[in-house]
Amino acid sequence: MFDLKEHSHTRLNILTGDWILVSPHRMKRPWQGKVEDLPADNRPAYDAGCYLCPGNKRSDGSMNPAYENAYVFTNDFSALLSDTPTGEYNNSLLQAKSESGICRVICFSPDHSLTLPLMSEQAIEKVIELWQNEFAELSKHSFIKYIQIFENKGEIMGCSNPHPHGQVWASSSIPLELSKETTQQQNYFQQHGKSLLSDYLQTELQQQERIIIENEHFVALVPFWAVWPYETMIVSKRHVQHVLQFTDEEKTALASILKQLTAKYDNLFHVSFPYSAGMHQSPVNDGVHEEWHWHMHFYPPLLRSATVKKFMVGYEMLANPQRDITAETAAATLRSLSAIHYKEQ
Repeated sequence: MFDLKEHSHTRLNILTGDWILVSPHRMKRPWQGKVEDLPADNRPAYDAGCYLCPGNKRSDGSMNPAYENAYVFTNDFSALLSDTPTGEYNNSLLQAKSESGICRVICFSPDHSLTLPLMSEQAIEKVIELWQNEFAELSKHSFIKYIQIFENKGEIMGCSNPHPHGQVWASSSIPLELSKETTQQQNYFQQHGKSLLSDYLQTELQQQERIIIENEHFVALVPFWAVWPYETMIVSKRHVQHVLQFTDEEKTALASILKQLTAKYDNLFHVSFPYSAGMHQSPVNDGVHEEWHWHMHFYPPLLRSATVKKFMVGYEMLANPQRDITAETAAATLRSLSAIHYKEQ
């Protein structure tokens, strides 16, 4: 008899329409592949050579103020620029068009040694408020159509500076993954008159198999269709389109669940757990998007230990994503861990 826990199968990502291959039996194979070096985890509270620490000179010569809370500035090496001229290149099958935007950097804390799980909930709230401010200000530019708020944490995820920080990229078009999620949510909303993630969340809360943390306003879970070994998603219980719509109570609740979830990550292998994380929310200056339901993805690469990474290669690059550990097993593991960081216990 077919068993999700034992047999190979594919799962549908309802947010994108993509499918993923799950192969639970492969966790039994021995690992003789790449083993990563553990990064140092003993940073000082202030680093005179850090471009992001308070009062320091950045690489372009600008000076950081002596900031005491979360701090934001325009990226000195922005991937998108606001003054890019409008234009297209069209030569039969060779097509391109200009893309403009604004890229910002958000320093989460003046303390160089911290990460989100080691910050206070009050300090994380300051970050959330800055996310809201950036969303509000960037959306005032009529040419901006989408605002991506994200964080790359750890050397293994390509983070170029260890100071606790994230980024905001505001673009003049809607990126690919967001276009997929918009289509899927629009189709569901038109058919059912309510958000796709509202119904999905009710299913997850009923089954309780993939729930990790829950509070009054948010749920952290491993999505049924998760690709990365310990991938998670935070979903707002209330159907809101974007971060600017959160109440004061919801901001406090989000700060709490962010601290707890990232603490569980660090507690998994007793290491500063790497990931790429970012919130998905409705496009801006693009009409009404009632279908959109705010959520935040966490994509961590670690698989069996702090030194064994999940690589997206071969079949994953040429066919579709594949995972070994099931979403249910990953959720059970994360759920069992303390929400208090091992350094704070």
